[in-house]
Amino acid sequence: MPFYLEKKKKKYSIEKKNQYKNLVTVTGLITITNYGYAFVNVEEFQKVIFIPKKKTNRAIEGDLVRIKIKNKKLGKKMEGEVIKIIKRNRENFIGVLKIKYNSKYGLVIVYNKTIHVNIYIPKKKLKGYHPNEKVLVRIITWPKNLKNPLGEIIKVFGQSGEYTTEVYSLLEEYGLSYEFSKEVEKEAKKIVFKKNLDNNLRRDMRNINTFTIDPFDAKDFDDALSIRKLNSNTWEIGIHIADVTYYIKEGSLLDKEAYTRANSIYFIGKSIPMLPKILSNDICSLHPEKDKLSFSSIFNVDSKGKILKSWFGKTIIRSNRRFTYEEVQKIIEKKRGDFHKDLYTLFTFSKIFTKNRLKNGSIYLDKVEIKIHLDEKKNPSKLYLEKNNEAHRLIEEFMLLANRKISEFVSLNLDGYPSNKTYIYRIHDKPDFQKIFILKKIIEPLGYSLDLKNLKKSLNSLLKNIQGKSEQNMIENLILRSMSKAKYSTNNIGHYGLSFIYYSHFTSPIRRYSDIIAHRLLNYYLTNNNESKLKSLDFYEKQAVYCSYKERLSIDAEREFSKYIQVKYIKKFLGKEFDGIITGFTDWSVFIDLLSFQTEGMVRLRDIEGDIYTLNSNNYSIIGKKKRKIYHLGDKVKVKLLDANIEKKQIILEWLDT
Repeated sequence: MPFYLEKKKKKYSIEKKNQYKNLVTVTGLITITNYGYAFVNVEEFQKVIFIPKKKTNRAIEGDLVRIKIKNKKLGKKMEGEVIKIIKRNRENFIGVLKIKYNSKYGLVIVYNKTIHVNIYIPKKKLKGYHPNEKVLVRIITWPKNLKNPLGEIIKVFGQSGEYTTEVYSLLEEYGLSYEFSKEVEKEAKKIVFKKNLDNNLRRDMRNINTFTIDPFDAKDFDDALSIRKLNSNTWEIGIHIADVTYYIKEGSLLDKEAYTRANSIYFIGKSIPMLPKILSNDICSLHPEKDKLSFSSIFNVDSKGKILKSWFGKTIIRSNRRFTYEEVQKIIEKKRGDFHKDLYTLFTFSKIFTKNRLKNGSIYLDKVEIKIHLDEKKNPSKLYLEKNNEAHRLIEEFMLLANRKISEFVSLNLDGYPSNKTYIYRIHDKPDFQKIFILKKIIEPLGYSLDLKNLKKSLNSLLKNIQGKSEQNMIENLILRSMSKAKYSTNNIGHYGLSFIYYSHFTSPIRRYSDIIAHRLLNYYLTNNNESKLKSLDFYEKQAVYCSYKERLSIDAEREFSKYIQVKYIKKFLGKEFDGIITGFTDWSVFIDLLSFQTEGMVRLRDIEGDIYTLNSNNYSIIGKKKRKIYHLGDKVKVKLLDANIEKKQIILEWLDT
């Protein structure tokens, strides 16, 4: 992606100007480009200092450095030289080992831009290692007479490009745990023999029709639905969530491990659970035909979908059947099969809830997901696109209902006024106006518009209008990028995208620690009115911030792994021609979404034959110097697949459109 410098305007007093002129050395974090030159962000006077390639003095991306500034006139570009590395950002790097047998060094090439140079490995330290292995290397020293640092290999993941290699090297790169200690596993096994001591305190719902609905390959089942008709116009609907906190006590080894991980990670073909499998896949999981402990939300609902009564508390359930989404979808369509009346009634209510949610301003973004099938050797063999069906939306609506109503229950008194109780919320801020304005400018040449005064309604109209169009994926991604990131906080500002004033995550405690926090707090309010026993607001806020951080880290890792699988799959189509749609520009490249794969490739501007193309000042189009032909975002083009680089996770295309 391009490197941008954001210049901030600031008025200085005469004293500040003089101080700025006389400043000789300053400290800051260094950012080093692929070309070797660098920039140091100096917070004291909100200025970015340019560092020439030969003046970085062995600094590495993200290092805290002291620089000497050349004395230049105020207002002109300031140059500097690194004179001291105060603190290294990191010393360990993951890369691919290259060995030339006639060289005194092996070479570790780091592709993820965490370092701008390759790392040399002395030949005497290469014994037992093989070319193209992906390795973890530690920098030992960086002699002044060498352009590259010297390192040693401390871990081997396997041959680069292989499935297992990429899984564990990526987890290592992101600092994500993937093994449980013996002590944690031992504590988990002890829970197997734990008897349910509070059954008499739980609402017994084992005699009510109950079932789970999950993907066909699901291992953990943390939610179930129950339904029964109370009278001619009233149904009781139960949303049952695995009671994980009954088994995992706050402060225990298991609890600390779950908090450290904060969430499960889902790679294509492999999951890294937050809890040991004996808990996530067995004890806590709501398997059919077994008595299971749950934390439930029970609603009495009339035929128009109005909630007449709510109840929240601990229950014991017994699921009658495990359904897959595909099975439920067939039952909805054909109106026959196991529990078809119950399922169709739930489906009918879910449609009412969806309609009401959209009416209240909820944004309905229902993206197509890329699914890749792996063969027995974990190589990608088939790629297909999957969109949520009515069975998915059924479950989604009831989970949204539980999360919203639980949050309201804690946050509001019976009179409807705020209770001011501590809780953990899932919040979503308003979008950045500048990003929405850019979105508006991008879609206008494609024949679409946005009403900024009535944004949510306009976005839903846009999402509806692009259904089935070639630009659908691009515009959906642009909408997502224009939105704020949802996060956890004890400071409730509501959820913009869903248009909920109160919203929390409660329904997935097997795979999200935020939900464990929500369970513990709700249980406290249900069973104890002595608020002095609660931990401080600051304690819960720190947990919320940490859960948000770990969530973003996991999402980034999942996306990077997905890109690796996509690139590996696409590699078999080298030389083939495809239709694409322009999704982005930089000063030197065009990004193109390959419609057949719903993944992005790149064409270098200098490689486009027939003309010399440059980026227009608006950043939304390129123009040919000779023929003056303009290409905009959203334009369809023809391309050929030139290269699929697994290490760089990069797809290089040839421009065929002239």
